[in-house]
Amino acid sequence: MALDIDWNALQAAALAAAEHAYAPYSKYAVGCAALVDDGRVIVGCNVENASYGVTLCAECAMIGQLHLGGGGRLIAFVCVGNGQPVTPCGRCRQLLSEAAAPGMLLKTPSGFCTIEQILPESFGSAALGTNSR
Repeated sequence: MALDIDWNALQAAALAAAEHAYAPYSKYAVGCAALVDDGRVIVGCNVENASYGVTLCAECAMIGQLHLGGGGRLIAFVCVGNGQPVTPCGRCRQLLSEAAAPGMLLKTPSGFCTIEQILPESFGSAALGTNSR
């Protein structure tokens, strides 16, 4: 599946999104991009706040775009920080997991992996006795 995805285009979209990041405190501009199962490419950038706890990760903005655009499931994901591929933090792995199609691929600094590999035994709707999908 990794070969069917235009990873260069996804990374370029993530880099373009990072140019819109608001990171005056950390100076760490993050952008991400994902391919949705309907063919859309969605993006997000980080938005910092002086109260660090309410800073929004790029993945948060991107998941908002997913739902604003009609929903769907993510099948491929790339994140960059200051121009280099980065691995999502734990909070963002959870966000991605809930929006991911089974086997969603992520491009990381060490190569490709699935969402299940990057967040094994994830907590989700099944643990709550609900099915949000």
